[in-house]
Amino acid sequence: MTEIKSQGAPATNSGAVPTPVSEERDNIGRLIAATFETGRLQSDAGSGNGWLVAVDGSDHSLRAVAQAARLVSESRERASIDFVNVQPWLGKEAAETELPQRGWAATATARALLDAAGVPWRVHAVMGEAAPQIVRLAEALGSRGIIIGARGLTSAEALLLGSVTYKVIHTATVSVLVTR
Repeated sequence: MTEIKSQGAPATNSGAVPTPVSEERDNIGRLIAATFETGRLQSDAGSGNGWLVAVDGSDHSLRAVAQAARLVSESRERASIDFVNVQPWLGKEAAETELPQRGWAATATARALLDAAGVPWRVHAVMGEAAPQIVRLAEALGSRGIIIGARGLTSAEALLLGSVTYKVIHTATVSVLVTR
């Protein structure tokens, strides 16, 4: 997998998808990850002291974003929030436009919440199975922890349906905060 850095402009909350600040491609050249960031991001923010928040656009994930914003605002350290939006596997051609568009759209409300709170953010749109990708990204970023919303499944439902939250809790090497 290769990472391509670009000199994309800092992201805004407009509807247009900005140029990613970095991209990752697999061995066939398919886009598998795109990262966008706010122009207010400090160079040392997010280096091991930020939180990774899983965002899919649902009310559950927005509660996780609100909790992350509270934690950052209560902290004395400068910190940022990294959003991760995981999309299912796409073909090579579809991934070029769909991955960035879907990740940007799914995080629109979350980005607006953090902008209003004055908290810098990064968006990571990635492809693959949700739980492993969330855990992998938290480790790669050196995140303080993962904040994820629970959909309120019972233990039996989670076992049968394979809850992403359940899998993240049991595979992450960092702390996991689950919001309801």
